[in-house]
Amino acid sequence: MRAYFDSSALVKRYVEESGSDAVQEILDRTDELAIGIIGPPEVISVFVRKRRERILTPDHYQVAKSALIEEIADMTVCGITSSVVETAIALIETIPLRTLDALHVACAADWNADVFVSADKRQMEAARNLGLQVIGV
Repeated sequence: MRAYFDSSALVKRYVEESGSDAVQEILDRTDELAIGIIGPPEVISVFVRKRRERILTPDHYQVAKSALIEEIADMTVCGITSSVVETAIALIETIPLRTLDALHVACAADWNADVFVSADKRQMEAARNLGLQVIGV
């Protein structure tokens, strides 16, 4: 299975929270994993916020960050092309979606993902509108 992970879902791979078990089950069935070029900075941003809020200890932050950076080598990192931008704009014009969320959905569609994995309801709606199979976590 080719699975595209939005940042909201990928965080659950590294930080134990609601949906983490589901994320691991999906990853166990995934042959190819993709993220958008904007995904890693978004995930690190969540880690930093959780460290600042003392949800993550400084050590856990470093472990999570190192694991993400190491595992990126085994992921397809989708770039932002002109066709991705066009699709994102069309999504923004039809669904109340944030810019980066639209770019993730457009990247997944451009990559021909079998499934789009997210924890964001509006983003999942947008992915469904593009014909993507969605798994919410």
